[in-house]
Amino acid sequence: MAKWKIPGLVARPRFTSRATVLVLVLCSLVAILAYPTRQFIAQRSEIADQRARAEHARQQVEQLGKERARWQDPAYVRTQARERLHYAMPGETPFVAVDLAPLSSSRPSAADPASAPKAKAAAQPWYTSVWESVDQADAAVPPAPAPR
Repeated sequence: MAKWKIPGLVARPRFTSRATVLVLVLCSLVAILAYPTRQFIAQRSEIADQRARAEHARQQVEQLGKERARWQDPAYVRTQARERLHYAMPGETPFVAVDLAPLSSSRPSAADPASAPKAKAAAQPWYTSVWESVDQADAAVPPAPAPR
């Protein structure tokens, strides 16, 4: 298609100098405001984190206050002493159940005399068994020299 030219009309450039200056001013404003905006957003998130920590600390204070109030009750203290420390009231006979299953496997039995040295070695620290082996080697009778 052919372009029609109208007499007396001058073709204008796409961007005028005013538009170019306006774009440059807007770009520089964006560049200038980018860092403070980023700092503002970072500070807002830090404030939110601090508020969450403060709320957590407040909940801990409430929980510890409740626990402190429980420890002020003599009945609670008595119950905790019985459960944790195995205390008994005067006139009572305390019993503590002990599981002997793990202990019986480490003790040598009278029926198995071969397990006695193993149990003795297991009960000793490692350096004791090393020193005993050095003593046994030192006390061993040297072989007699061969006759010539």
